[in-house]
Amino acid sequence: MGGFGFRILGGHTGSAPSPFDALNGPRLAGAQGSHPLHSVNAEELLRPTDGAVTGEISLDRPARVGDGITGRIKLVANEAVFSRTAHLRLVGLRLDEERRSEDHRNSKGEVTYTERWVETSGKLFSHDAFVEPPIPTDLQPGQAWESAFAVPAPPLGPPSAHLGESIIAWALEVRWDIPMGADHFVAFSLPLAQHPDLLRAGVGKQGGVSMMAAVTLGDATIGVESSLPAESGQDVLIKVSWPSAPGGQGARIELHRRTNAPNGVEGIIAMTSVAPADLASGAAEARLLIPPGSAPSFDGAGLEITYVIRVLVDRRFRADAAIERPLSVV
Repeated sequence: MGGFGFRILGGHTGSAPSPFDALNGPRLAGAQGSHPLHSVNAEELLRPTDGAVTGEISLDRPARVGDGITGRIKLVANEAVFSRTAHLRLVGLRLDEERRSEDHRNSKGEVTYTERWVETSGKLFSHDAFVEPPIPTDLQPGQAWESAFAVPAPPLGPPSAHLGESIIAWALEVRWDIPMGADHFVAFSLPLAQHPDLLRAGVGKQGGVSMMAAVTLGDATIGVESSLPAESGQDVLIKVSWPSAPGGQGARIELHRRTNAPNGVEGIIAMTSVAPADLASGAAEARLLIPPGSAPSFDGAGLEITYVIRVLVDRRFRADAAIERPLSVV
């Protein structure tokens, strides 16, 4: 069930645990400097069944961190199932790109070259089982079963998120514990949205400051005129007043993405130039697009991603001057 990488025919592969093992193999690995997860959708990772039982699930409303998850589940047995226990489970996956290396040696034990690559490794950080609804432990071929269900979403998350170099994915899964054999399962992808109230409350490392319309930094103010939390794929309207801003060759208002993913890339995701004089007069403003598909602000399962509005003055022959504030994104 644990994540690991292994070798096939001299190549490299990556893996995730069941039921997120549909892509296990060479697609989850790449050469040094690559990012194999950039081309992977979280839904592709899910293997919906081992074949013994199929089914479908319908939600009463979209799932969100901290809310209840309700809906109906339908199952149909394709073959006889005899199990010790059966439960509806909520399972969460963390899948990371990781840099690997291996020294190759000659017959004298001397290193002849070092091979470096990137592979993905996944683990289930959550696998909560529920006693309701009671799932039948035994099924006959062709037997159908249906029930309403109500389970709690993780109270603090993390939400579903594709960070580019790491993925947080959730699934609802029915799993049958088969004695002396591989478990049977049916799994359904569960997009789990971030809850804006968590950002407002400053839960975790996001901080309530990220939801403030205006943040004061000394004599400077960085304001967000558009609604918060900001939405992926939408513009953010920013206004800056920095009376003590130094003169310089130019100035910029930038939107930064920061993450602690093991193979993560931090950097500027949107930027516009402004006049240094406009910063001092309070007339500087920018409309920056949050790239569609950007992960929501969160920290959980040991991962975090934050967004920062950074205002910078480019000073010739001197270090740049900069101020910044956090921005909440859903």
